[in-house]
Amino acid sequence: MCGIVGVVSQAPVNQLIYDALLLLQHRGQDAAGIVTEQDRKFYMHKAKGMVRDVFRTRNMRALPGNVGLGQVRYPTAGNAYSEEEAQPFYVNAPFGIVMVHNGNLTNAQELKQELFQTDHRHINTDSDSEVLLNVLAHELEKISRGITLKPAEVFAAVKNVHKRIKGSYAVIALIAGHGLLAFRDPFGIRPLCVGQSDAGVMVASESVALDGNGFDLLRDVDPGEAVYISEGGDVQFQQCAEKISHHPCIFEYVYLARPDSVMDGISVYQARLNLGKTLAKRVISNVPPSQIDVVIPIPESSRPSAMELAQLLGLPYREGFVKNRYVGRTFIMPGQGVRKKSVRQKLNVVASEFKGRNVLLVDDSIVRGTTSREIVQMARDAGANKVYLASAAPPVRFPNVYGIDMPTPHELIAHGRTTDEIRESIGCDALIYQDVDAMKSVIGALNPKLAGFDASCFDGVYVTGDITADDILRLNQGRDQAEEGEEDTSRLALPNSQNA
Repeated sequence: MCGIVGVVSQAPVNQLIYDALLLLQHRGQDAAGIVTEQDRKFYMHKAKGMVRDVFRTRNMRALPGNVGLGQVRYPTAGNAYSEEEAQPFYVNAPFGIVMVHNGNLTNAQELKQELFQTDHRHINTDSDSEVLLNVLAHELEKISRGITLKPAEVFAAVKNVHKRIKGSYAVIALIAGHGLLAFRDPFGIRPLCVGQSDAGVMVASESVALDGNGFDLLRDVDPGEAVYISEGGDVQFQQCAEKISHHPCIFEYVYLARPDSVMDGISVYQARLNLGKTLAKRVISNVPPSQIDVVIPIPESSRPSAMELAQLLGLPYREGFVKNRYVGRTFIMPGQGVRKKSVRQKLNVVASEFKGRNVLLVDDSIVRGTTSREIVQMARDAGANKVYLASAAPPVRFPNVYGIDMPTPHELIAHGRTTDEIRESIGCDALIYQDVDAMKSVIGALNPKLAGFDASCFDGVYVTGDITADDILRLNQGRDQAEEGEEDTSRLALPNSQNA
């Protein structure tokens, strides 16, 4: 999961890209980078850290030009600690190309060998994004016929890219002296949308980046589709995949995306309200509402679901946790010791909301369970009589291979355990999970045109159809691992700014 943006404008784009990256900061906090182009020359600045820390006034002044792109990085493969793997990536031939990528290639190792042995291209990092860039560059080189590059040739190159790479990918690339290219994998797993304003065109991971910069959402990029924007601002779309099936990642709606975004025709906020409705039915079948005194969300993404659930059950909704928004999402953190310490730093209780009450805590999802265990104990320490826990998402039982840093199976609290075993491990008095089919139904109802969702972390069905148990083992070996108790600030994810 990363945040990417590209802009073609009639005015300098450095500030536009910076502002868009701030709005996408929830998608990645490891590193940030911007490239602009002027007179066929690229100007780049990238480094580890948050957008506000990576870019200073002197850096912004050194990014001239009316076209550019940027990324906020959240590492899922390769080396999270390497400055070399901050994006954008650059290759000098053909033409000169810079690229940003959100997603995860599932055949990156095979492609890396292909690039070396057949295409005679060198990959200098462990990043699958550099592999993808070189595949794109090679296909453009094969199909281009000279100095001029026609849109038809660009689209033909993307068609060949689709044939070679597997996995999830939303890509924005800038071809020096020609234009901006963006495309999406044939399943549309990772999001990508296009917006327009009087000043130009913007492509971004989420519509909130467009809204916040005065661009009107034109539409989402379809699965397998490419959009090419000339440096003059002319926009062309073309379907480049032979076979498509629209299955966006459902975890985007559950947790990852900002609630004020609209993705693939679905309001993220409404999706979370709908999850609250169906979760309310699950609660009733497990715990009589008369035995619940108050509903309390675990900040931040669970709030819409918790509010809807409380309203439907006729129960008081209260804010029982105050969040320090400068401490990160804990499931992304590497060591259990660090995670445990971080929960107490991240949340503080309003004791009066817990004392002597039967509380229903609502979370968006439960991944490792470490955070949930600590939060339940915090509620008990604050004087709660009974602590029930409801998850707006189903049990996370399987790793994600499409660009979300879900842990290995043995780290997932729901893997191989019954709900009662999970409840006992977390220490709550009742544990209520969302139903997988109900989740798909209530979110899918918001856009019946979708073929379905990638819900692989919940149901173990990998929509690309090429993932085996051996693949999962190999991909997990590529994940960054940190020693127990070692703090890894590159993998922190700050609270979503939209929930402030």
